[in-house]
Amino acid sequence: MIVDLTMSIDNKTPNWPGDPEIVIKQDSTVERDAIAKKVLTFHSHFSTHIDAPSHMIANGKTLSQYPMEKFAGECIVLDVRGQKEIETGLDAVKEGDIVFFLTSHSDKMYQKDYFSTNPVLTPKIAQGLVDKKIKIVGLDAPTPDNEPYALHKLFFKHDILIVENLVNLTELAGKRFQCYILPLKIKDADGAPCRVIGVID
Repeated sequence: MIVDLTMSIDNKTPNWPGDPEIVIKQDSTVERDAIAKKVLTFHSHFSTHIDAPSHMIANGKTLSQYPMEKFAGECIVLDVRGQKEIETGLDAVKEGDIVFFLTSHSDKMYQKDYFSTNPVLTPKIAQGLVDKKIKIVGLDAPTPDNEPYALHKLFFKHDILIVENLVNLTELAGKRFQCYILPLKIKDADGAPCRVIGVID
């Protein structure tokens, strides 16, 4: 079974307040122009996307500096629904894991408070993930922490990448599976929209 964990990109996809306007429009059609094309204008941290250290750390690594193996591996989804400040046991987490948190916040993606009522990780659980030496952390919300983004920087300093705006994690709650995170191949990217899928045997 393959589960798509990626937010759809369209004109309703939430865009971080204050970021450049997203434009998705039909540039040509088969009926009028013999070919159909869309014009897409969006930044590197739109929809489901992955953050690289260079997003917040001067001279930090870009996505281009990681091998493809960084973006695939065993994943576990931890169910933390109902928590505004996320803290849970990490006994099921192994070194080298991809760890996603199911908050169900992405159910509110089209609501005005999507970016203002998001749950966040506690410093304790963030440090626990660092101690476990995971390689990627993600959640179905726009960010694992708010300004001044201390947890972002903690993860980046330990070479842990961050995936934001996941969806459909409910089907995988408590399960271990293979995960594939495929960022757009943007040279020297500080982040990139990506297709994320979970594969269960």
